[in-house]
Formats: sequence, structure tokens, C-alpha cells
Amino acid sequence: MDFRVDAKKAFAYTASHPVDPEKPTVVFLHGAGLDHSWFGLQSRYFGYHGRNVLAVDFPGHGRSEGPPLATIETLAEWVLRLLDAAAIRGAASLVGHSMGSLTALECAARHPERVERIALIGTAYPMKVSEGFLEAARRNEQSAFDMETIWGHAPRTPFGGNPNPGMWMYGDTLARLARLAPGVLYAGLKACNDYAAGIESARKVRSPALFLLGARDQMTPPKAAAALVQAVPGARSVTLPASGHSLMAEAPDGVLDALAEFLTEPLPAN
Repeated sequence: MDFRVDAKKAFAYTASHPVDPEKPTVVFLHGAGLDHSWFGLQSRYFGYHGRNVLAVDFPGHGRSEGPPLATIETLAEWVLRLLDAAAIRGAASLVGHSMGSLTALECAARHPERVERIALIGTAYPMKVSEGFLEAARRNEQSAFDMETIWGHAPRTPFGGNPNPGMWMYGDTLARLARLAPGVLYAGLKACNDYAAGIESARKVRSPALFLLGARDQMTPPKAAAALVQAVPGARSVTLPASGHSLMAEAPDGVLDALAEFLTEPLPAN
């Protein structure tokens, strides 16, 4: 479904259902250089089980018009404007991966009245990016796409470990990255690298929080999320043993099971 945010087209997958402001809403926020389809199984499930789903394409990604946004803070504010454009006035649950996880965290810290729960997948703080990776992305070199793809999966991936028959995870990721306009991957990586408010924002979160981490994640290993987990009041953490950074593709059922349990349990009493 197309929305208008800041006078530009903003796309969000809604599981082929109209948005109903009376239903609970789950917003899926993808990582740098990716798009809404990264949450294919998970977003479709919730869309067919009584919830509004907004699996977004951030500006400059997928079907949303650019330019890309340069900071995690501006991405967080954009999410609120997307909710307004979709006529979602109450609190929504945010599920973010990598760059999207930092966006969800910042959004919850800034706008607690609009965020019911947050699930942070493949996250870390600080989320530093190597100078070589950043420079390759700035130059729009193929090596940047290769680094994002290889480091974004557990080492087993090239050896037939895809849990979805007929799909090739490396090829799938590279195809998404090849569609990007120059500078989009760089903008997202730099936003993650430059984000400096993580611990301060984590301490401000008042909504229930779930961390979903991949034990074999080479980009955001579980130990790199420890400070955030500790800083978010009452946060819980689940580690999926066989997954790398691309948890939604590498461990789709495990991610879905954890999200289904988290998003459907009763909210704590105020």
C-alpha cells in the first residue's frame, strides 16, 4: 500500500488487508539496504491473524521514494509520520532488524505513548561499521554488497543450509542490494555507525522489549547487544543458536514463534 509521507511515496506491505485503525498494529522496520520483504513470513502471519501490518520500505529503499534518511533519529520520526499517514493514532508494536532495531529503540524512547512494544532483531550498540565497508558503500562498489551479504549470514549458508527450499539466501540479498540507488546503502550504514544515543535512549524505553539475537551473527554478535539489553528496563533476550545476522531468513520459524509469543501476551499492568 502506498502512503504519502513528507510529500513522497512511502510503501508498506499490509498483507493484502486494508488498514483498520481499530485493530492492533505491528510495524516491521528493515535493515540498511534491504526492504519490507525481509519480513515476508513474519509480516504475512500477523496480517492474517487479526492485526494491521505495516512492513515498511524506508525512504530510498524498495518502493519508497528517496532520498534515504541520514540518521537514526530522522528515521524514528519518519516512522511516526508514517503511522499518522496510515491513520494509526494509538500505540503500535515495532519490530526492527539491524538499522531498523535502532530506529525502533529511538522511536520508543522519543514517543512512548505511540509505542506498545518493541522487538529488536540482530541489534548492537554501538553498531560500528568498518572504514573499509563504509568506503566501499560510499563508492557504490560491488565489494560493499558482497560484504553485506557474506557477513550478514552465518557461515553455513553457502553449504545448503537455507531453511526455505528453492531459495538462495546470498542471491536473494544481492538481488535486493543491486536494486538500490547509489548512496542508499552508505546512508544506512553511516546512520548506524554514527548513532550515539543508544544507552541513553534505551533507559527511556517504557514498553516491553524483546531482543532476538543470532548466536552466529558476525555483524552484531550477541555480546554486542548486552549493554542495550541491560539498559532497557525489564527487557528479555532470546538467542537463536544456528542463525547469523539475517535471522528472519535463516531462522524464520524461530523468529516467528518468539514474536508471536511476545506480541500476544498480556501487557503488564500500569
